[in-house]
Amino acid sequence: MKHRTLIQALVAASLISFGFAAPAAEQQQPPAKKAQEAPAKKAIDRKAVDEKHAPAVEGRYQAGPQAMVKEEMHHNINPKAPPMTKAEFDRGKQIYFERCAGCHGVLRKGATGKPLTPDVTLPRGSDYLKVFIGYGSPAGMPNWGSSGELTEKEVDLMARYIQQEPPSPPEYGIKEMEATWKVVVPVDKRPTKKMNALNIENLFSVTLRDAGEIALIDGDSKKIVSIVKTGYAVHISRMSKSGRYLYVIGRDAKINLIDLWMEKPDTVAEIKVGLEARSVETSKFKGYEDKLAIAGTYWPPQYVIMDGPTLKPLKIESTRGLTVAPQEYHPEPRVAAIVASHYNPEFVVTAKETGKVIIVNYSDLNNLKTTTIDAARFLHDGGFDRSGRYFMVAANASNKIAVIDTKDNKLAKLIDVGKTPHPGRGANFNDPKFGPVWATSHLGDETISLIGTDPEKNKANAWKVVRTLKGQGGGSLFIKTHPKSNNLWIDTPLHPDPKVNQSIAVYDIKALEKPAVVLPIAEWAKVGEGARRVVQPEYNQAGDEVWFSVWSAKNQESAIVVVDDKTRKLKAVIKDKRLITPTGKFNVNNTTRDVY
Repeated sequence: MKHRTLIQALVAASLISFGFAAPAAEQQQPPAKKAQEAPAKKAIDRKAVDEKHAPAVEGRYQAGPQAMVKEEMHHNINPKAPPMTKAEFDRGKQIYFERCAGCHGVLRKGATGKPLTPDVTLPRGSDYLKVFIGYGSPAGMPNWGSSGELTEKEVDLMARYIQQEPPSPPEYGIKEMEATWKVVVPVDKRPTKKMNALNIENLFSVTLRDAGEIALIDGDSKKIVSIVKTGYAVHISRMSKSGRYLYVIGRDAKINLIDLWMEKPDTVAEIKVGLEARSVETSKFKGYEDKLAIAGTYWPPQYVIMDGPTLKPLKIESTRGLTVAPQEYHPEPRVAAIVASHYNPEFVVTAKETGKVIIVNYSDLNNLKTTTIDAARFLHDGGFDRSGRYFMVAANASNKIAVIDTKDNKLAKLIDVGKTPHPGRGANFNDPKFGPVWATSHLGDETISLIGTDPEKNKANAWKVVRTLKGQGGGSLFIKTHPKSNNLWIDTPLHPDPKVNQSIAVYDIKALEKPAVVLPIAEWAKVGEGARRVVQPEYNQAGDEVWFSVWSAKNQESAIVVVDDKTRKLKAVIKDKRLITPTGKFNVNNTTRDVY
């Protein structure tokens, strides 16, 4: 029992990646608890952590600061619910959107987690709910109370809060978007040719999560070129087809359009497209290059198509509707991933909660044509296979990968994989035995699933898991390789054991039967004390370097570690006081050309 309490506390203290508790939380444990835990850390059973506590990992993965905390929402008092003052309700709303909304949904209708609407919570009563919130459950509810993340008073507060009617955040339409829209540099005032000496193809856009910024880093010199103010916790960076324009979107749904041709690259347009978001993409089909952009939001549940060079909002479409089986109405299907088709003038939009993929034809916005494909709940992240035809997207809570044929616009296959796949964009390479594969690692277990992707020349291996590798443990967020590399890199930043989350596993693609080699990336960074979690491998343009973020709290030193891909030896460490909580890194060449 003591071992279980320890593991829960360590998990609670250590989950700090895109959309969950920040690393500073590690510094907030009571001193007595730290003293009790320290001697036992060496005894962690990594497999036991993966198997018994992966659900709690998934729950905390969804948590984190949210823009909607500050939004005014109507308090509809339920006379049957325990009373709450306005101050208590506002505090409950804050905790809910920071800790709970990611799993249970904005309207508490249920998403990855169960519904928490009054028809469910009132019959349970406050005493039951306090135990549930405080101690969690084997089904996946984190132990917010016993871990120390919520006080006894806060647990009581939340038990009462979820018996109230859920407040609804405001909607966000064209009027609200246009009120935030700014064209900083008009198109006719922008450069007509590149005005700097940068090797733009080898530029990196690096998320500085807690600073609300990105750093543009020259991949050749390893120097910061520019720091650009953005929305909070930029989730992704995407390039226009030409490679000139960089689009970044924060969790607060703010988009910055950055012109890389300027003497010093900077924002030329910006807009806020909702209250919370994760995805942005640009048109790539021939004849539409750089003309349009699209963003999907978590709230409101919708996507908006914009003018590419200015971000002027043009068309908004809701994703509300029925789920895949059992075909029940869902009021807030969040848009998680969007990719641009290479075969048609179309965007591929995933609706998380409904498990549907929406193919949006952008050739005529006044007569918008969409194709809806039933996949599986809950669609999250993914990328193309090496051919660029098939979109491989993780339905993470369903433990599946959906294969979408973007040429014929149909579901090619649903594939069972490990627990809670989280591939980022995945990794494409040739398995020496099974031919072309795309790989994903997992949040919920130690496995890496390799899926055959060649239905023409390797039909027998296509759309099935052909090989399963054993990684360091659960808690992986990203997997990466490069066409010029023989290495496959897997991070594990969400694993509770520091030896695991501060290192990287690398496999020899030509000898996949051999175990991974583990490299001490955080140790190489020499950044002193802190969480030092190693996250998101990303290659340079040439494919001979791999960059890793070593991420500590915002008041501690972080760094980027560059490793020689061929020798697997340390090549460089990038340190700068402006590198505050670096996380995602996006190389211009690789992002423009879908190289992963």
